[in-house]
Amino acid sequence: MSRTPLDTLTEMARQARDQAGQRLAGDRRDAQQVAEQLEALQRYRAEYAARLQTALREGIDPASMHNYQRFLASLDDALERARQALGEQQQRVDRSQQHWQSEQRRLRSYDTLAERRDASRRRTEQRREQRASDDLVNSTRQRAPLFGG
Repeated sequence: MSRTPLDTLTEMARQARDQAGQRLAGDRRDAQQVAEQLEALQRYRAEYAARLQTALREGIDPASMHNYQRFLASLDDALERARQALGEQQQRVDRSQQHWQSEQRRLRSYDTLAERRDASRRRTEQRREQRASDDLVNSTRQRAPLFGG
């Protein structure tokens, strides 16, 4: 059977859906990496804050205290940037998900049209076969001698 424009559209839609799926998977991986980096920063900040608490209990000079506070502030800034990056990456994941779903719907539409086309072809072929069978039966009856006459 030769390829129809619908077959071409279906194949193109399948490729677009697959590409959208690959993009979605990549965006999800990136989001996971950003989330892991954020968690690592949070753990590091908590550890560093615990060191400051230990240093405060044991006694700390003002210069060291200032260095701890400055470093914690820089960690807080890094955490905020990481949270923003995670939010932005999650938005990319959401957009990629919507795009993939759109491509999937388009592919399903073409598949539905192809199924209807194929069903129509099958019905047409079945009618053709039924007509051929009916014609054969009728021609056989017309050639057969009548009984009892």
